[in-house]
Amino acid sequence: MAAELTAHDLIARHRPTLDQALEAIRTRAYWSPHPEHPKAYGEQGSLDAAAGKAAFDAVLGTRLDLGQPGTDDWVGGEVSPYGIELGVTYPHPDLDVLLPAMKAGQRAWRDAGAETRAVVCLEILKRISDRTHEFAHAVMHTSGQAFMMALQAGGPHAQDRGLEAVAYAYVEQVRTPDAAEWTKPQGKRDPLALTKRFTPVPRGIGLVIGCNTFPTWNGYPGLFASLATGNAVLVKPHPHAVLPLALTVRIAREVLTEAGFDPNLVALAAERPGEGIAKTLATRPEIRIIDYTGSTSFGDWLEANARQAQVYTEKAGVNTVVVESTDDYKGMLSNLAFSLSLYSGQMCTTPQNLLIPRDGIRTDEGHKTFDEVTADLARAVDGLLGDDARANALLGAIVNPDVKARLEAAAGLGEVALASREITNPDFPGAVVRTPVIVKLDGAKPDAEAAYMSECFGPVSFAVAVDSVADAVELLRRTVREKGAMTVGAYTTDPEAERAVEEVCLEEAAQLSLNLTGGVYVNQTAAFSDFHGSGGNPAANAALTDGAFVANRFRVVEVRRQA
Repeated sequence: MAAELTAHDLIARHRPTLDQALEAIRTRAYWSPHPEHPKAYGEQGSLDAAAGKAAFDAVLGTRLDLGQPGTDDWVGGEVSPYGIELGVTYPHPDLDVLLPAMKAGQRAWRDAGAETRAVVCLEILKRISDRTHEFAHAVMHTSGQAFMMALQAGGPHAQDRGLEAVAYAYVEQVRTPDAAEWTKPQGKRDPLALTKRFTPVPRGIGLVIGCNTFPTWNGYPGLFASLATGNAVLVKPHPHAVLPLALTVRIAREVLTEAGFDPNLVALAAERPGEGIAKTLATRPEIRIIDYTGSTSFGDWLEANARQAQVYTEKAGVNTVVVESTDDYKGMLSNLAFSLSLYSGQMCTTPQNLLIPRDGIRTDEGHKTFDEVTADLARAVDGLLGDDARANALLGAIVNPDVKARLEAAAGLGEVALASREITNPDFPGAVVRTPVIVKLDGAKPDAEAAYMSECFGPVSFAVAVDSVADAVELLRRTVREKGAMTVGAYTTDPEAERAVEEVCLEEAAQLSLNLTGGVYVNQTAAFSDFHGSGGNPAANAALTDGAFVANRFRVVEVRRQA
């Protein structure tokens, strides 16, 4: 098939966007080419709300044939957290056929160069962006996110992270020139002269192991970082969240074909129930890069056993907020209430432990005791979620029975400051919707430590009474060092306390947010500006996205010739 998209066409179309992305990662200022508002879609080929919903409905109950080689079965079984059976089936791979086919196209992809690879990736992202409404429903009905969050986090925010990875990949590849003339003086003798060429070469096949809660947001950085650096990419979705990544793979294959490249540079590996194909894939010699988001236990296994691959993991952590004092008590409570409630706490950045001095805190409303702070926070959450329609829009649905079980067990760990309640979703009666629980614990009691020093993923938070701000800082340090943290927050008007918290985060490599009282929350990060994770504590061995996340996905090979 003749190429429909030339490199010249793609560079003319997407080079301005790439240049803006390069400027954004340099300045760290706000920028996004992907609109957040639902009404921004529907022009210039993009699907509006009705068309996106129709496209999603049309794929339900169908076989999603990607045309990839080595398909030996069709698998599926996704059930939406909102109670809908998706009924989509996907190709199951014969790895001995699929993996060699994926390698076959890498030479032409490598030789295309960094710029061409980047603009092909941008064309893929543009087509995904045009179908943001369709993807929103796919993310909603696999992750349990409420629709607006699925549209924004699963759509433009995920696309931003993918583009950010492409920008970093491009920067690292062009850091070394394509060629150099090397001359070394020899005094009275003729100088030594060589012509040198430098080529970024891919490591091999990248494996993306998707997660249930954020299939696109967590999947796109690794996918596009590997693809932009010349590697083929095999996408292994979470078995409960296949559809968003399968749609992504289909679009990528279409673009690669139209641009004259082998579509098998991107492929899908769906699995049978209980098959555990990720372990099999992770140790195949063809797999040279792995991107993983999920449990600590499997992340640790990958790091220990996938020795042939460069492994990037985002695992569990215990996110902590130190509450020492505030000059905006209502703003602090409102901000924390939203952070604890968003997507039922099913985010790797949601705060879990709130460290509060047992003698209370200073505020603009006077001194507040530990019990008053926790009671006021409980009222703030109740106020935020008091209206069921608003609660459903913020909470979404509980993604799986394990989260529900942890939520129900948490009430028995200490004194309940805020009990969880059940909410009915009138549009989806099968959805499991629960408000957060806040449990008070005494940080000085050893039996409480088992609770607050372990990640309790879901809508569970612990208000931990500590003896002083110094104790809070030391507990913060120990938590980040031993358990890791994707985010740390602090509220303080004391410069000394602020410096102490900041120093812990610098020493233990944790991302810190101070005194957030407005519309920015500790569990949100902005692509091109904020780093998601640091790669420097046990919660993750990489940051989304920086130079280190992309630079080791390729190596530079030099060819020298006598001049």
